[in-house]
Parts: sequence; structure tokens; C-alpha cells
Amino acid sequence: MNSVLYLTCSPRGALSFSRRLGDELLARLSALHPGLRVAAHDLADAPPPWIDAAFSAAILSPLALTPPAALAASEALIAALEAADALVIATPMHNYGVPAVLKAWVDQIVRINRTFRSTPAGKVGLLADRPAYLVVASGGWFTGPSPAGTPAQPDFLTGYIRAALATIGITSLHVIALEGVTRGAEQADLAVTRARAEITRLLG
Repeated sequence: MNSVLYLTCSPRGALSFSRRLGDELLARLSALHPGLRVAAHDLADAPPPWIDAAFSAAILSPLALTPPAALAASEALIAALEAADALVIATPMHNYGVPAVLKAWVDQIVRINRTFRSTPAGKVGLLADRPAYLVVASGGWFTGPSPAGTPAQPDFLTGYIRAALATIGITSLHVIALEGVTRGAEQADLAVTRARAEITRLLG
């Protein structure tokens, strides 16, 4: 592994649990792969553009050898992903799902005839598979009931990101969950400890 694309999504900056554990995961990868190059993109600070009419028209039209200006941002984001040997996404869960900035990134990089093609058997990814790590921080519990027995909340984030990445060819996704991070310092510390243990299990 020579390079990694590191996406952060939380507007909370240094206070973000997902970013904190994403940074730790990145440090572990760097220790395992000396000289690892990191391309970091703070999606909260510099959001990808929203899909607009020009983008929609461009992806539905036959593309010339040079993509039209409406796809320039998409091309840059896809190129950054193509150049990376691994992907790390550190994100909070917002209202059971992905933050808007992460959805905007997905909309720019999941593109027909560029990162996937449509076939009679379904969508086929055009990118090579690579390790991908999804660090998710949530105020509630989504992998199972809370310690008090409250049922798990809906999770429309991890399945969505798994499906979106698989669409373009990236199927080796590992999820690191931080749950209950807004339920007091003790619970937050427990969430961090469990996430660190999962990183150790994945990376040794």
C-alpha cells in the first residue's frame, strides 16, 4: 500500500469522534506502510458541489474524449479515488444516515460509464477493489440494542456506503463503529476503546 484517500465529514473538527478514530486508523496504516502518502479531503470544510442540471445533462449525453466542464469536479474526485490504494472515510451518522457532504461526494463519484456501467445483469463497477475503512460515530446505538436495552436505531448509513462503493467496484469495506458518544464521558470512552479494539483486530 502506497497511498490512501482520507475523507472526513464532521463539522466538529478536532472535537469529532469519527475524525479522532479516523486519524488513529490512519496512523496505524502509516506504521504498517512506511512512506504512505495521504491525500486528505475535509468534506465538511470543502464540500463537493451538489448535482445540478448541467451535471445531469452531461452524464446522460455521449461524452467526448475530454469531459465537459460540468463534470470537472466529478473527474477530480474520481481521480483522487483512483490514485489511492486504500480509502478511509470518517463520518458522523446524521439522523440515521449520511451527512449531506458525504452524499454529495457519493453523487459525484458514482457515475455511469465512468465508475460503473449498466448491464442486463446489473451494475458493474469499473474501479479496482481496494481496502476501504468506514469509521462511523453515532450518538445512539445502531449495531444492536443500547446497554439499557433500547432497540437499535435505524442505520441507513453503513448499508448505503457499502452499496455505493460496491457499485463502482470497491467491495472490501470494513466498518468501525463508535456508538453512544453523546451519552456521557464514560460511554464515550467505552466507544473509543471498542473502536480501537476493532482497528487492532483489522490491522493487527
